[in-house]
Amino acid sequence: MIWIEKGGLQTTIQDLGRRGFQKYGVIASGVMDPYAHRLANILVDNKETDPTIEITLMGPHITFQNDCLFALTGGDLSPSIDGLPIKMWRPIVVKKGSKLTFGKPVSGCRTYLAVAGGFIVSEVMGSKSTYLRAGIGGFEGRALQKGDVVQVGECSQYVKGNMKHLSKNENKGSFIQMEWTLMAKAIPTYRPETSVRIIDGRQAHLFNEKSKDVFFNHAFQASSDSDRMGYRMKGPQLALKEPKELLSEAVSFGSIQVPPDGQPIILMADRQTTGGYPKIGQVATVDLQKMSQLKPGEYLRFERISLEEAQHELMKERKLIEQLKQSISLKFKEGI
Repeated sequence: MIWIEKGGLQTTIQDLGRRGFQKYGVIASGVMDPYAHRLANILVDNKETDPTIEITLMGPHITFQNDCLFALTGGDLSPSIDGLPIKMWRPIVVKKGSKLTFGKPVSGCRTYLAVAGGFIVSEVMGSKSTYLRAGIGGFEGRALQKGDVVQVGECSQYVKGNMKHLSKNENKGSFIQMEWTLMAKAIPTYRPETSVRIIDGRQAHLFNEKSKDVFFNHAFQASSDSDRMGYRMKGPQLALKEPKELLSEAVSFGSIQVPPDGQPIILMADRQTTGGYPKIGQVATVDLQKMSQLKPGEYLRFERISLEEAQHELMKERKLIEQLKQSISLKFKEGI
């Protein structure tokens, strides 16, 4: 189990989301950065669908109540164990009583903590994700706070064997971090100005040519009024060819809506189920990780690609994840 000594800015338990209920008005929720979430679980021999702790900007203080194996992925928030800096994107064995803390954000804004065995919380409609506005899922439907104790499940026999071996042969200090990490191409870099690939939205044809031109040729800044529901972007004003009333329709993770003020809103994990604003674009699934790590004040550019290109890039990512899963699983079996 882990004990929360300090909650941080927004620390919640999330998984891949609450699927199949949007038609009833229930949002999907789930992690903001699915890629980092999946890799964190794979690094500790969990299922990709197991819940992780999503940590935003100002991290919590966490004390491990038992020896365990954990991994951190996503944004670099200067993590340390008992005051000693630790590395990300690799398994780390930590001893009972050790404290994990975070410091200044170096890159990105969301870190994912996975512990071997996963976190034990109740499922709500098939998911363990926290939806704060409705107060459901995760740990009592809320962000983690001081005094919370989160239970951890049973880890695999391979993990137990490796932890026992490492603790016996390397018993100095409060943690042991693996020398190996993921291949370089599997570890994202997060920059203060980045670009994301998008496909045309269902109403892209309704925007005037000037708006479509500036949308793809100017940077937009993430507003401070951004959260898990959506990123409000500031930049050149976008406009339709002529005023038009639209019927509300389903929206998805990465839908880019343009309200009457002409400033785009990129819908994120806690998005509503439907929307009536025109959609100029849709962020390619493979680039949602970049979106989720954008901090307020940072800049974003949009690059148009075709649906076929977006699908191809997603298949490449899934193939990479599968390769990593197989090679890391083999490491656990042979001894990490």
